[in-house]
Amino acid sequence: MSSLLSHNNDQPRIRKSLSDSSPTSSTTKSLRHERLSRLSSSDVSNDTSTNHAESYFLRRENRLSARKKAEEETANNDYKKMYEKAVATNQRLKSRLETSKQELAMIQDQLQRAQESWSLKKRISDMEEQLKVKTELNMENQRLKDENGALIRVITKLSK
Repeated sequence: MSSLLSHNNDQPRIRKSLSDSSPTSSTTKSLRHERLSRLSSSDVSNDTSTNHAESYFLRRENRLSARKKAEEETANNDYKKMYEKAVATNQRLKSRLETSKQELAMIQDQLQRAQESWSLKKRISDMEEQLKVKTELNMENQRLKDENGALIRVITKLSK
């Protein structure tokens, strides 16, 4: 129901409603008459201050309700933003993890090749060392054979 208030200080404030402007039944007329008769000039001022207080508390309640609703929406938006941020971070970390796994696989492959290469180099070095020893032993063997042959010749000359 829309209510209009007269704001002239000389006249008492009278509430008018849509139903007051065109009364259709005798019940409405009698209710209006009872209301007007109950109101005296002091009652009007008390009623007005009560209406102001009620209006103030209603507006305050509406503001608080609106603020609470806005805070809840903000909180929901914050949760949504936090969720979206967490999902984005998750995706970024998954991507980094995948890249790291690929790099690890490449490095392990390089390490394996390097170890094989090192192993081959070590084997080659060992074989070269063995070859040197074999060569020295062959030379020593040849020298001993030559010496043995010379001794046999000396012994055969002495035994004749």
